[in-house]
Amino acid sequence: MNKILIPIDFSENADRALSAAKLMADKESTELIILHAYQPYIPDVSVMPGSVLPGIGSPDYSYVGVDLENNFRHQLDEYVAKISAEGYKTKSIWAVSGIQSAIEDAVAENKPDLIVTGRTGTGGFLDKLIGSSATHIALHSHCPVLIIPPQAEPKKFAKVVYATQLEYSENDILKEVYVLMNHLGSNLTLLKVNAEHQPNIQSDNQYLDEIKAEFPQSINTVVYRDDKSVLDGIEAYCDEVSADLLIMSTRERSFIEEFLINPSVTRKLVVDTHVPLLIYHLAE
Repeated sequence: MNKILIPIDFSENADRALSAAKLMADKESTELIILHAYQPYIPDVSVMPGSVLPGIGSPDYSYVGVDLENNFRHQLDEYVAKISAEGYKTKSIWAVSGIQSAIEDAVAENKPDLIVTGRTGTGGFLDKLIGSSATHIALHSHCPVLIIPPQAEPKKFAKVVYATQLEYSENDILKEVYVLMNHLGSNLTLLKVNAEHQPNIQSDNQYLDEIKAEFPQSINTVVYRDDKSVLDGIEAYCDEVSADLLIMSTRERSFIEEFLINPSVTRKLVVDTHVPLLIYHLAE
């Protein structure tokens, strides 16, 4: 893995995202790209010049924007200096734009192998943009995206669950996953959850045989579970085995697939999961 992009907002979960990125990285070859998307301060025109702004303590609110920008720039520099001191290759990006456009620009310019982002659960940028920008990034990025929920404290990724519906070939993604597992020293379990209302269009054996033929090590690590919903089954199994990481693949869906037949389990997990979630994007 050559480059990992980490968008940060200086929240506690930004530290968790950085911890996860360092676990994924190789100090010798991986560059950690730390991105902050700065939203310029817009003063309240209803505040009269000479008024004291709450929390600022300055009578001149025209300097607030400059002070905030300088403060955030300083914090970004501190993040980079600290990680560099730990022996990691680092690079910072200061963007003055919205988070989605900042990430898209950074991806286009730097072509990272992975994006790692925190989900704060307390009104951070992912929570504010759920269903729009952040979900779009997680589900449609051209590279894998690792989402760190607020409950997680990434220290290792030893027990990893790959959730599959065995409805389309995922061998190209599994190749990348097994390379990552070797790097992390992880144990990987393939999980298939059967639910009453989950469509089962293709025979499981069709794709399972493909997986076992190409990845013989998976023969004894395929688990089947029944539950009332795929989402509940995945979360229950991850809790049962104390999974450190959940992996899923997603693909572009037709309107009928997305909204009428099979709403995206991945989309729901982006919002709800309490286990770090790594999303791969399957090319059609």
